[in-house]
Amino acid sequence: MVDRFARRFLPSFSVLRSFASAARHQSFTLAAEELNLTQSAVSRHIRDMETALGFSLFRRVGRRVVLTPAGKNLADALEDDLSRITQTLHRAIAAGMSGATLNVASLPTFASRWLIPRLPGFEKAHPGIGINLTARINPFDLAHERFDVAIHFGRDNWPDAQLTKFCDEEMIAVASPQFMETNGVHGPADLLNAPLLHLQSRPGAWGDWMHEAGLQDVPALPGKQFDQFTMVIAGAAAGLGAGLVPAYLIEEELRSGVLVQVGDTALKTQNSYFIVRPLGVENPSADAFVSWILAQV
Repeated sequence: MVDRFARRFLPSFSVLRSFASAARHQSFTLAAEELNLTQSAVSRHIRDMETALGFSLFRRVGRRVVLTPAGKNLADALEDDLSRITQTLHRAIAAGMSGATLNVASLPTFASRWLIPRLPGFEKAHPGIGINLTARINPFDLAHERFDVAIHFGRDNWPDAQLTKFCDEEMIAVASPQFMETNGVHGPADLLNAPLLHLQSRPGAWGDWMHEAGLQDVPALPGKQFDQFTMVIAGAAAGLGAGLVPAYLIEEELRSGVLVQVGDTALKTQNSYFIVRPLGVENPSADAFVSWILAQV
């Protein structure tokens, strides 16, 4: 029944591409140029699609074409579908070339500051497995998005997925050596009167760190506001103030001496990092990747 329905109503891929291009440009002429077709071919594809679906996709306004409400709804959904098909084909090509490819979704800062610098080690240990890395922030449907592994930060709250905790988050106070000398910073108490850099999404983090360091009656702590840890790190390295950041993000800065830890207090937050995998899927390459990450920690 489903196959008979698909044969009768499902337009060909070339027809779908013509519609998607015409919808994006609001022009059959520009769609024809993009797809290297004639305008009459694009018009014919649109007519065939309208006939198959049973409703109009465009209406003419003067010499232009404009999507109907039904056409716009279809175009919005189809653009995502065609993008996923393209990604699937690219991944298949990469897999065919390298033998096995893992599609990994990661928090962007975690990827750039922790994961990517370590990936050469994984490739050396597993030369037959390639890694496609995509930045994602919020949970999503792993099976629908075609990802084998995802890195999640927060709580154990990713539905319909297998989560493996691999580390907690510990935040430390850091500053540039010049900043510490200029502002007379020798320990946590000295930061009470020094410029501080705040992450907008964690307004109380500095106060929590101060209490963890044993300081009482901590006043309101003013300072510059940033919305990304990468900006806090850059600001601290530039001497704008002291920053409070997860230790794993600044391994290189600490090794090189660009940043220095203030005191030895580490604030353990209530959030953790998790490796996320689809439920019920056997994937030896993903197993190897997960084992490797756990070994790195």
